[in-house]
Amino acid sequence: MVTSPSVPRLVVAAPSSGSGKTTVATGLMAALTGRGLAVSPHKVGPDYIDPGYHALATGRVGRNLDAYLCGPELVGPLFAHGARGCDIAVVEGVMGLYDGAAGEGELASTAHVAKLLRAPVVLVVDASSQSRSVAALVHGFASWDPEVRVGGVILNKVASDRHEELLRDALDSVGVPVLGVLRRAPQVDTPSRHLGLVPVAERRAEAVAAVAAMGAQVCDGCDLDALMALARSAGALSGAAWDAAEAVAPPSDDRSARSAEKPTPVVAVAGGEAFTFSYAEHTELLTAAGADVVPFDPLRDERLPDGTSGLVIGGGFPEVYAAELSANEPLRKAVAALAESGAPVAAECAGLLYLCRELDGRPMCGVLDATARMSERLTLGYRDVVAVSDSVLAVAGTRMRGHEFHRTVVEPGSGAAPAWGVRAPRRRVEGFVQQGVHASYLHTHWASVPGAARRFVERCRTS
Repeated sequence: MVTSPSVPRLVVAAPSSGSGKTTVATGLMAALTGRGLAVSPHKVGPDYIDPGYHALATGRVGRNLDAYLCGPELVGPLFAHGARGCDIAVVEGVMGLYDGAAGEGELASTAHVAKLLRAPVVLVVDASSQSRSVAALVHGFASWDPEVRVGGVILNKVASDRHEELLRDALDSVGVPVLGVLRRAPQVDTPSRHLGLVPVAERRAEAVAAVAAMGAQVCDGCDLDALMALARSAGALSGAAWDAAEAVAPPSDDRSARSAEKPTPVVAVAGGEAFTFSYAEHTELLTAAGADVVPFDPLRDERLPDGTSGLVIGGGFPEVYAAELSANEPLRKAVAALAESGAPVAAECAGLLYLCRELDGRPMCGVLDATARMSERLTLGYRDVVAVSDSVLAVAGTRMRGHEFHRTVVEPGSGAAPAWGVRAPRRRVEGFVQQGVHASYLHTHWASVPGAARRFVERCRTS
């Protein structure tokens, strides 16, 4: 399908993290949705938590645009897939506007994605400790890369009317219009912990109230008509929107043969408060590959969904819920039995911890001869990897890119082969491949290698 070239869109960026991007982007999504518009929410980079707040604001699935994990060539098609049928799209940036993958230049930065989308940028500036200097800051960001169009500024954490007057006077000479001014508002703050914001699934009532407050703040402090006009000035995009069915189709796709295959396998996907990290495209790819995807909650469900022939356990915060996960012994035994049968199991980060013998001294599923514990050290960054063992996701030699983000350590025992050879930033092996189990700290985006979903579902059919 060819996407409409006329989807209005904005990228919300900032000079640095902590400037208020999430507040402004989520508030803008909520404000525009409140006007009756269908708003498509997007997030630059690998972040799983912000899209949950975006989904609350818009009623649509929050989607990621990651030029490192998926490659620059997929940013436009994935955007078009998510924005299909919408009136406007709001894209929240990551870190500072020009901060991308370490050592890779502009790759995966907000600026890079804005250029790929031909979208104007709204710069959110924390003005709490400056007045005239704001002009130098905005001028620098607006002129650094002539291909990045900074179409307006939203001033955040402005202290008073007099402070606002000083800021506006300073910016008059820069040529970048002020599209909004937000005062300090503690009611829109969202709590954080060791890996960032607390996910929506863990505080839904409070999150709904916070998103409503963000929307009200943006309505009161921003020129929505000017922001919409700026969004409509985005350059035309052409080309095909990403399509899960086309992505998973093998090179010699025989649709008549596919219809005669074995019954649709049930793939159970972990969810609930403990496992909130997932990309929407993974479920879409599994479904397109022929699976019946059924969610379950390891905190509450004592058995796997009926007929489960494959299991996907994504990321999240099992360390926060270790006691509850450990207490659900019936489900732990069911997961262990499924893995022992040779059924395909794909686990990322939190899923890896759940499959270990124990986490912080509490019994887990015992699928892997490994123990996990919390650590003071944050492991964070993109990874360039190659599969070193044949598995349910990839044949040895398959190149992929991923992202690590955790404060835990896994101490392996024996009996499993490594999953990945990490090529950068330093060479090492990582993860576990054991029978049908593929478990790793690495978060991957299957849209970049859709054969992984196809291979996983095929193994569900034959295991």
